[in-house]
Amino acid sequence: MSASSEGRRGIARTLGDRLLPRASDYRPFARHWRVDITAGITVAIVALPLALAFGISSGVSAAAGLVTAVVAGLVAAVFGGSNVQVSGPTGAMAVVLAPVVAVHGAGSVPLLALMAGILLLFMGLLGLGRVVSLIPWTVVEGFTLGIGIIIFLQQVPMAFGTTATIGMNPVLAAGESIGRADWSVAWQTLLVVAVTWALILVLPRVHRAIPASLIAVAAATALVVLVDMPVPRIGELPTALPAPSIPAFDLGSLSALIAPAISIALLAAIESLLSARVASRMADTGHYNPDRELSGQGLASIASGLFGGMPATGAIARTAVNVRSGARSRASAIVHALILLVVIYLGAALVSEIPLAALAGVLMATAIRMVSPLTIKAVMRATRADALIFFATAGITVAFDLIVAVEIGLVATAIFALKHLADQAGVRREELPGDRVEGDERIALVRIDGAMFFGAAERLRRQFEDLTGIEVVIIRLSHLSGLDATGANALVEIIETFEQRGVTVLIKGLHPRYQQVAKALGVYDALRDERHVRASLEDAVDHARSHIRRGPWRAPGGGREPEPAD
Repeated sequence: MSASSEGRRGIARTLGDRLLPRASDYRPFARHWRVDITAGITVAIVALPLALAFGISSGVSAAAGLVTAVVAGLVAAVFGGSNVQVSGPTGAMAVVLAPVVAVHGAGSVPLLALMAGILLLFMGLLGLGRVVSLIPWTVVEGFTLGIGIIIFLQQVPMAFGTTATIGMNPVLAAGESIGRADWSVAWQTLLVVAVTWALILVLPRVHRAIPASLIAVAAATALVVLVDMPVPRIGELPTALPAPSIPAFDLGSLSALIAPAISIALLAAIESLLSARVASRMADTGHYNPDRELSGQGLASIASGLFGGMPATGAIARTAVNVRSGARSRASAIVHALILLVVIYLGAALVSEIPLAALAGVLMATAIRMVSPLTIKAVMRATRADALIFFATAGITVAFDLIVAVEIGLVATAIFALKHLADQAGVRREELPGDRVEGDERIALVRIDGAMFFGAAERLRRQFEDLTGIEVVIIRLSHLSGLDATGANALVEIIETFEQRGVTVLIKGLHPRYQQVAKALGVYDALRDERHVRASLEDAVDHARSHIRRGPWRAPGGGREPEPAD
């Protein structure tokens, strides 16, 4: 077999691993089919009010949220990289979509889903799944807190029976909605919110298996219908899935939506991989494949866009419900999507009577539970840098944009990490091993700890300048944990400075993995003699003492003196 054909087969296998479903995905279903079906029904009950609420909160429609939960939920379950991930519209996605809808209109969302899905698909095929998962925990929790605050604030207009000004910051929009509320209606919508919220908080304390959100929405709807409250309701919903079609587009719309599409793809990648990682730790349901997860979410958003839906991601709350309900295979997520499909065909008339204030109550309760008090306490007890990154990311998310918050959080994390790494680096003078002999006071044995990189090079250089009154310096590099080009260049300057002062420099213990950069930057060339690179500490000390016995070496000017014999 030729090398080229073998290579093509390898590529095909790699693409298959990152894209195609396999029979082993459903092997647990044969043994656990009852619990998988039960888990799927439970998740569907939880997902129904959330799908409707997130569809409205994003500025699109309740119908779009429901279609997304069905189509994207089904496709992601089949093609995704987790056995128990549940996908659909989420609060984080609604937060990102709302300002885009305000600028470009709800009609742009299906095209946006298509574009973001294509980006996600390529991210998965290129093997970027593990790269996205490297985002620090404090940044993830920070923007989760920010998202929770935004979701809560976005519900204030519905809670007061008003509508928010399109494109306004959620903090300002919430204040404006309260200021211009019609209290003849607002007290009734607030009552609906209170009933919904109270049931969501109380029912789980009675029994964890009770579908609190669904019962709360049903109770609030019954109250509104029976009393005939004049409060806004969801309104007419489709009684069937729309026919798939490619959204209309032109070069102008594509160029205008490319930046939001990139933001949405990054958000979907982060949220989906985080959700899959959490699920894999909650139960022994098998490892998740991050690259296949990205590809699966990409296909899910593409399919959702073709049916007129929204971009989708893995949903942490629904996935957690799925795992806690005992799901063992991806069949449970498929069942969840099929149950919601039945709602579209058979229950649209009932769902249309749900008051918007009830969905506001559901999302307010969801927002409050997005970050636990234990997480905030843990951050506060950690380092000041962690706390600063956490709250700064949350604040920037609320004030500006989710992706901007993640970017700034990553930059801040990198800066603090580099500072911490630089603080660990230092120059320490040590005693010479063994018995002291005459002249040892003119030999400095110094050890470089930590990483000698661009963040620490200047400080290390200044510490070497404090070494005076010596004739030989032995630089121990065996404890060096990192060396980049800046660090190697600083080492060259240190050596040259000592040699120009008439101080002989010996190097001991440079790890082989740093020798390439050391040679490239001229570390060894800066030494007066190639024999000044010593393999052992004892050998380096003996050689240094031979220089002391011979007398000090003078700076160049009268010719190079011969090196003492070993």
